[in-house]
Amino acid sequence: MSILPLKIEQNMYKNDPSSKSKGALSMGIPGELAGLYTIWLKYGRLPWKDLIQPSISLARSGFAVVPYLADAIKIKKDDILADHGMQEVFAPNGKLLLTNDTCYNPALASTLELISTEGPQAFYNGSIGENFIKDVRNAGGVASMEDLKKYTVKVTKPTVAKVMGFTILGMPPPSSGTVGMSLVLNILGSYKSLDSVKGLLGLHRLIEAFKHMLAFRMNLGDPDFVNIEEYVSDMLSPLFAQKLQQKIVDNTTFEPSYYMAKWSQLRDHGTSHLCIVDADRNAVSLTTTVNWYFGAGILSPSTGIVLNNEMDDFSMPAEVTPDHLPPAPANFIEPEKRPLSSMTPIIILKDDQLAGVMGASGGLNIIPAVVQVFLNHFILGMTPLSAVQHPRVFHKLIPNEVLYENFTAIDGEEIEFEEDAKLFLEQRGHVLQGLSTVGAVSQLIVHNLQEPVLSGRIKDKRKAKNGKSTFHGRLIAVSDPRKDGCPAGL
Repeated sequence: MSILPLKIEQNMYKNDPSSKSKGALSMGIPGELAGLYTIWLKYGRLPWKDLIQPSISLARSGFAVVPYLADAIKIKKDDILADHGMQEVFAPNGKLLLTNDTCYNPALASTLELISTEGPQAFYNGSIGENFIKDVRNAGGVASMEDLKKYTVKVTKPTVAKVMGFTILGMPPPSSGTVGMSLVLNILGSYKSLDSVKGLLGLHRLIEAFKHMLAFRMNLGDPDFVNIEEYVSDMLSPLFAQKLQQKIVDNTTFEPSYYMAKWSQLRDHGTSHLCIVDADRNAVSLTTTVNWYFGAGILSPSTGIVLNNEMDDFSMPAEVTPDHLPPAPANFIEPEKRPLSSMTPIIILKDDQLAGVMGASGGLNIIPAVVQVFLNHFILGMTPLSAVQHPRVFHKLIPNEVLYENFTAIDGEEIEFEEDAKLFLEQRGHVLQGLSTVGAVSQLIVHNLQEPVLSGRIKDKRKAKNGKSTFHGRLIAVSDPRKDGCPAGL
């Protein structure tokens, strides 16, 4: 996760609030490279250089622009053409790349080559970092080599949530994802039977649970800077969830004030997500981001690195909010602080065995997307593909609208919310608004615990710390058609 430069302050954006979301001042210190290297040091089997080589080849030899990327380039046309570095990569000779064109980034290839031999210090305390900072400064930023040198990876224990007979391992705050998912699922799980979450009435209850979660999550922030223990405890508590469930009325919905929202909703953006399970049933759920499409709208010409705009995920005291609620103090800007996010990378266990790996991209819509895919497969029994394909609903609390999917995916698939569901929700007072674009993109791997797979590689049946052998079942992977993705296996 990105972290703030030391010199970032609230009043930096006073004269130009847009610089918090666009341009070099919107950048947080990049953390992905350091994070991946830390993981590799502990768990990696292949040489570091070998892992980076495919990315070097893609950057130097080029890759075909897929339709989703072409759409993003079109959407951000003005930003791309306004920045020399962005234009060189995504609009060479002033012409925007289209589907099936080849995209090259030779500067990034050279950067990665040096990192593959020298490691992350080439960026955090070396020539790559010096060139990067020079480009950031030339673009009006304030980041320094001191910021890069001081960046440290914080390794924390996962947040553990017990929901509906499953154990979920996920990202702790400042992500609101795992605790947000826990609160929603525990609200639904507090009904007498899981049948209570089925059908159209179950959909109404799900939306109401989302609204309660959205109001409560804005109390969260970076735990290194604010005390959020009580809020986290409540969001993981079945008893707290039961109290909120008792506020849900089956024949009506309510105005936002009913859910006791105190703070303006963080409308975070972007992210990418991937899920991995290997032959030994080791699992990875990884969410990463530069925030908006193409981040800050600036590409460092000397390094090929796109600047993120993570500063936009913070709240500010003087911020003019679209929902007319005050900005959340727990998420105010401070040097070296990490912003609140909706990231929800999770690993799902059943009886201490791997049951699935999930996550999504899509900013504020991530938590609802992951919850719905989880419910669809693990509770309602849909196939993994149907669980991901099924039309979804979202909510932002303010405006008080249910957003439902109603569009054609890139691969031509029609994703359309059912008419009887619309009517049912409208009868309960929900205001509905159709989404003509992607709300969130999910990824899912299911580990079938009823279907063992025999392999010579796993005959040793190594035991986990709890003394149980690791079960090896059939793996089913689904990549969301909303982004025209497809799973891959070796």
